[in-house]
Amino acid sequence: MPGQLSFLTAGVRPPAVEDLEGLLLGVAQVVRLVGTARLSVLVEQPWRVDEGLAAYAARELRGQAVAGDDPGVTSVRTPFTRALLPLAERWMRGAVKSAPARFALDGPRLRVWAIGAGRWDGHGYLFRLSPHDPAVWEPAGAALAGVGLAGAFLGPRAGGPAYRVTGRRRSARLREYVGEAPDGAAVDDWPA
Repeated sequence: MPGQLSFLTAGVRPPAVEDLEGLLLGVAQVVRLVGTARLSVLVEQPWRVDEGLAAYAARELRGQAVAGDDPGVTSVRTPFTRALLPLAERWMRGAVKSAPARFALDGPRLRVWAIGAGRWDGHGYLFRLSPHDPAVWEPAGAALAGVGLAGAFLGPRAGGPAYRVTGRRRSARLREYVGEAPDGAAVDDWPA
């Protein structure tokens, strides 16, 4: 039915801590410490800082923005909290980040992935991946394909690691899933 919202669309259900798995599929890291965990993502644009903090707050997590080691980079992170421990346990295999078995994407997870690591590259919409977490790359592609957003994998030598989503239908589906662009997001930072 045209105009009908999908259950996968961002904003259809209340925010949940599990939505932050979208950040982990991208460039975020999670660290465990004595029965708690912290989630952090490095971003460059101020709107990503604001939206990252808002995403944490919507899930009843305090967030903070801390200057990164590189100029212009900010770490948007949570405090160590028990609320994130189940998420960390699903995503960590020892010290290695790895996507959980049968991981599935939806609108809220796609939205936070786009906030943390998405952008238009002139050919399609890129969902960036962490160069330090190759165990996540293939499951990320499978998860995108699972929601009808099959993307082309770009390796590190081709400007990645990332998945590029192209095509009119996929782009329309992506816009439906992630919702309206956040305030302050540049045209090239959000699916158009």
